[in-house]
Amino acid sequence: MIPVHARTGSAPLLLAVALALATGGALAQEDISKVNGGVSAESGQTYRDLSTVNGGIRIGDGVRLRNAETVNGGIRGGDGLQAEDMETVNGGINLGARAQVETLTTVNGGVRLGTDARVGRHIESVSGGVFVDRGGHVGGNVSTVNGAIGLVGTEVAGDVKTVNGDVTIGAGSRVRGRLTIEKPSSNWFPVTINRRNPRVVIGPGAVVDGPLEFKREVTLYVHTSARTGAITGATPIAYDTPRAPQE
Repeated sequence: MIPVHARTGSAPLLLAVALALATGGALAQEDISKVNGGVSAESGQTYRDLSTVNGGIRIGDGVRLRNAETVNGGIRGGDGLQAEDMETVNGGINLGARAQVETLTTVNGGVRLGTDARVGRHIESVSGGVFVDRGGHVGGNVSTVNGAIGLVGTEVAGDVKTVNGDVTIGAGSRVRGRLTIEKPSSNWFPVTINRRNPRVVIGPGAVVDGPLEFKREVTLYVHTSARTGAITGATPIAYDTPRAPQE
């Protein structure tokens, strides 16, 4: 298993998934497990665990399951799926609209969520970006090491943090915790340093309730309609256009 941070509560979503699995009648299939080859879950069906080592995982619309895990391969899910944990090492995670999951973790790959997706706890990536589309909700933290973070009309209950990636807290988004860009150190996984400073944008109507802490040099744009906590380590550049200026 890929290590994840200590999990904080998101009881409503976890309970909803558990009840859905418990009341869905007999499982369509118990588990699907392979070493070599992809795994497919049929739309509208209920499963327990999906796993493979060398292969991707494809999950149809409306599927209910517990865990999906692969080593060399991505995870692609349709609209309206419900799951607890999804993890991959070498591959991305791409889920459709209205997906409901507890945690999403990847090492070498990005995470992309469709509209109105809900993540009960954390989204974590090492080398890969994270994008959450409009109407999204994340109950914990969104974090990367090497990878951009983009939120559109999304609420994050925890923190947003990265080491070596751009960050866009897009229009109408809200981060209830803090926004942090760490300084690379030997304590992190290997980091590919950008030749330019990370670009941080706080978009129109966006809110960051907690402090903004920049432990390395960044270029920070804050829309005149946005609200933030205290800013340390950077001087904000105000803008009032729909999009931040390009360097």
